[in-house]
Order: sequence, then C-alpha cells, then structure tokens
Amino acid sequence: MVKNARVRIMYDSSLFCLMSDPQHSVLLNTGSRMPLVGLGTYKLRGLENIMLTVDAALAAGYRHFDTAAVYRNEVEIGQALRELLPKHGLLRADIFVTSKLGPRDQGPMAPAACQQSLDQLGLEYIDLFLVHWPGTQGLRVEDPQNSANRAQSWTALEEFHSRGKFRAIGVSNYTVRHLEEVLASCKVPPAVLQVEFHPRLVQTELRALCAQRGVCFEAYSSLGTGALLSDPAVLEVAKGCGRTVAQVLLRWAVQQGIPVLPKSCNASRVQKNGQLFDFELSQEDMDKLTGLDCGQRYCWDPTSVA
Repeated sequence: MVKNARVRIMYDSSLFCLMSDPQHSVLLNTGSRMPLVGLGTYKLRGLENIMLTVDAALAAGYRHFDTAAVYRNEVEIGQALRELLPKHGLLRADIFVTSKLGPRDQGPMAPAACQQSLDQLGLEYIDLFLVHWPGTQGLRVEDPQNSANRAQSWTALEEFHSRGKFRAIGVSNYTVRHLEEVLASCKVPPAVLQVEFHPRLVQTELRALCAQRGVCFEAYSSLGTGALLSDPAVLEVAKGCGRTVAQVLLRWAVQQGIPVLPKSCNASRVQKNGQLFDFELSQEDMDKLTGLDCGQRYCWDPTSVA
C-alpha cells in the first residue's frame, strides 16, 4: 500500500516542480531563501516510516524539512536525507533544513544542545535553527529566569550563526512581548518566527511586528490540529474550488506569503498537501476564511511565559 502510493508520487512529481521555484520561497533577512512549503515532522518516528515519508516528499518536490530536538527524530531525518538526496539527483545545497532548541536546553545548556542537533542530523550546517519555546522546562511560567535563559540561548545561536553552522536563526512560539525583547538586545535579529497560525488564529499584531522588523512569519498547525477540516465555511470554499480542505487552508496562508509546514506520513496526503501553486483563492474566499478569526489556539499557549 505504501509502496504503491510512493510510486504514484514519483510518477506525478512533475506537477510539483514549482515547489522549488524561487518564486515560491521567501527571502529571509540573511539573504537566503526558504521554500514556502516544508514537510513538518512532528510525531514522525521510526527509520522505515521516516525514509518512506521523506522519499515521498522529495519526489513530490518538497525541499524544506522541519524537525526539532524534542521530536526525537533528528538522527533519522538526517540519515534519510543523506541516503535519499542522491536518488533524487539532489545535493545538500538543494534543500532547506530547520531544527530547534528544546525547552529543557534553554540557557547554559544551549551551546551543547546546538552542537548535538548538528551531530544528530549529521549535517555540516543547519539552514535555520529556532528557539522552540520562550520558557524553560522545569521553571514556573512566571519565573523571571525564563527571560534570562532566553537571552543566553540567543547568544548561543548567534555564536553558531557567526561560525556558519546555522545559516539563519529564529524563534518559535514567541509572543509580541517575547519578540520585542530579543529584537531589543540581539546582535543578530531573528530571521523567522514560527507560530500557530490558521483562520481561527490570525495573529494580526504579531504579523504586523514581523513585517515591520523584517522577520519572516511562518505557520505551523495550519489545519488547527484537524479541527478546521470540518468547519462549514472551509468546506464551502473547498467545494467551490474543487480542492481538498487541507489544500485550501494551506493555500490561504501561502497566498499571503506565509510559509507552511504540513505534516503527514501518508504518501498521498504528502503529495496533495504540496500541490498549492496551481490554483488561487478568490479574494472573497480569502476574506471568508480570515473572518473565522476568534483567537482560538489548538496547540501551546505561550502568553503567560515571563
């Protein structure tokens, strides 16, 4: 079943060559480009499963792969990329890899954790490395040490950036307050802010700050952990344009220039989730989806972290 699905993706891969087109990427403040569509790998475990999924993604045109220390799959992701890139006629320079510093490694442990991610991925450099969470595992959310640890972590990321080990650095799950804090004290400004973003959580203030300060706003959980797949308004838009509900939700973000990270270990869904550049949503449909905003979070809420 999985092998057959994989063959279909390889056969249809010409449909997805646009995913690696420079027009379908964002220019970071480092001068490098990040593809608008990346494969999210949260909960993707097991070497065989990862090999099949990465193979399907590469065949479908994905060139951006997002992992993290807390996903516990950096070793397998790195191995899959090393073994599969030659099969698809690709070099390391043809792909964009993101990883993240875990909350338990905030502060004094950050330098060692940064090196560990490099070692586990088996890469000479990581294209984008993020501070995954504004808090520190084991500290209460109101503890002011969270802020001190963030600053120490950012210094570590800046050091790896200066050595070329991290081509770009950024943050994840930061609020306006957290982002303003790092922008006020950093030597190297964040290139990316990765946060939960979908039609029920439009994050207007955060996006405005990113636009003002040249930080790329990137989305995760574009489907609202699945909750939006049954929303009547989204279903209506999908029916009207003859696309899957997931494609509509992902296109809504991409059409605004916001990178997305759909995740799936199903080869067919990996393929369909990447097919976002051969259609457009009307302004009416875009407004209809944006109008669903109600501040609803389905993932973690960082607003209380000091």
